[in-house]
Amino acid sequence: MLKIFAQLTLLSLLVVLPSSLVAECVVLLHGLGRLSNSMSELETKLASAGYSVSNIKYPSRSHPIDLLAVDAIGRGLTQCRSEGPGEIHFITHSLGGILLRYYLSENTISELGRVVMLGPPNQGSEIVDGLLTLPGFGFIGGPAGVALGTGEGSIINSLGPVEFDLGIIAGSTNINPLEFLFIAGPSDSVVSIESTKVQGMNAHMVLPVTHTFMMRNNEVIEQAIHYLKTGSFILESIDEEVDD
Repeated sequence: MLKIFAQLTLLSLLVVLPSSLVAECVVLLHGLGRLSNSMSELETKLASAGYSVSNIKYPSRSHPIDLLAVDAIGRGLTQCRSEGPGEIHFITHSLGGILLRYYLSENTISELGRVVMLGPPNQGSEIVDGLLTLPGFGFIGGPAGVALGTGEGSIINSLGPVEFDLGIIAGSTNINPLEFLFIAGPSDSVVSIESTKVQGMNAHMVLPVTHTFMMRNNEVIEQAIHYLKTGSFILESIDEEVDD
């Protein structure tokens, strides 16, 4: 009798085990001029929350947006898929969000889950507009940085509404003494709150953080992980929940 019970227990484990291997994975995409270590806090806390994580490093100042998008997101998807079947989420900072929007305008991701963008210049960055006339900015920002302006011919303005489950966290703390020369309204020092918004987003939240360090902020990380799990932010009334 004991032997039969053991055999049935083993059989039940074999039946259940494959579904337990279906893990959710998160691709992390850093911003312009940054490295993957800027997303290390997110990587650690996502792993603690039970996610597989693909923290992608890409040469943000060396190539245009289209090439960066195919390279960075392609590698992220490959790494996540090697972990096994399951949903693939994204958390992006700044330029990383634009790479994802561009990629999804040209490709589909069948396993795509939820996306959280941190400080994305979804309508372009007014700071870039002001710096474009300065000698050397093209060298410093690279082709992707130059493309982040708000002009009508900007690649950003050609992307259109998003058609995926997107939550956005914008920052409202300015530490740039020259910000007022370029940006109208509150900002995170680099991107205005208004510019982070995009048609089709599911939720938008504003937190008192700066553009440069928001991805390391504990509350930002908590909100991002909560969105991946639930499709909403905690206390969305801080800013707004977007109606369909």
